[in-house]
Amino acid sequence: MLFRQMKYFAAVVDCNSFTEAAEHCYISQSAISQQIRSLENELGVELIHRENRRFTLTPAGQYFYSHCKAILGEVDELIRETKRLGSDKGPQLRIGYLRCYNGLELYQAIADFSRLHPEVSIHIVNGTHEELYDLLRFGGVDLVLNDQRRAFSSAYVNYELMQCGCYVELSANHPLSRKSFVRIEELKRSPCILITSREQQNAEREYYQNTLGFGGSYLFADNLEEGRLMVLSNRGFLPIESVGTLPPPGVSICRLPVYQGENQIMRNYCAFWRKDQTNYYIEAFADTLKKLLTKETGQGEAGPGETGPAPDKY
Repeated sequence: MLFRQMKYFAAVVDCNSFTEAAEHCYISQSAISQQIRSLENELGVELIHRENRRFTLTPAGQYFYSHCKAILGEVDELIRETKRLGSDKGPQLRIGYLRCYNGLELYQAIADFSRLHPEVSIHIVNGTHEELYDLLRFGGVDLVLNDQRRAFSSAYVNYELMQCGCYVELSANHPLSRKSFVRIEELKRSPCILITSREQQNAEREYYQNTLGFGGSYLFADNLEEGRLMVLSNRGFLPIESVGTLPPPGVSICRLPVYQGENQIMRNYCAFWRKDQTNYYIEAFADTLKKLLTKETGQGEAGPGETGPAPDKY
């Protein structure tokens, strides 16, 4: 006896029509009639008594139908539960961070969180500001560590981590490397090296040029290592995301704060996640990262910012 034949028989009885049952099962009427006849032949009893265009269930058919429906329901539940167990990987936390991030606290936060919550599978991805925003907006990640470039949105939890001074890395052979700090107008004579994907080059250049004020020409690197190799070859300067404690810049590279007027340029960094996706693990990780950052820098605590009119931006 084929399981398919049982489904066809139940469909005919439920629809009270061979034609509607055939449409429901996506086969022809002749095919479904043939399958039920094969079922009756195998059982050796008549299940459906046909009279012209109408039919009725025989006592055997009535008995078979009631038990058939119960078996079909159990099989459907078996399939659903098997699929659920096969796809259920337990709780997970998907974290996005800036492609040019180089701080130590994020790595420590991941290690501390994993020790406290070993049941959670952590997945890490990096990207530019816009790439991280799109991943968060479309559900590709649960939380991102990102710089603030827009007014805070009420659609997101905008958990402010810290304000950080802007730094650049220069070759030790660069004329500006002997200074204790560099003014932004002095950098216009050197190319600005940005770490970004090819698709986001224009967006990153526009932000650094029009918002932060880095003038001059631009070069692009795919990752931090490639950017630093370009710095070593004295091809330009590399802006650095200075969130938390940065490791030493390396041999023959100088890291200098960038000033505009009498003050260092500051940038705001946050952990962002969608309000409608908030859960304990997201909040716990954000708190862990915040505590590490404030411990190392001595900055005071600040609660999440949730202001700003933009409905779908952060």
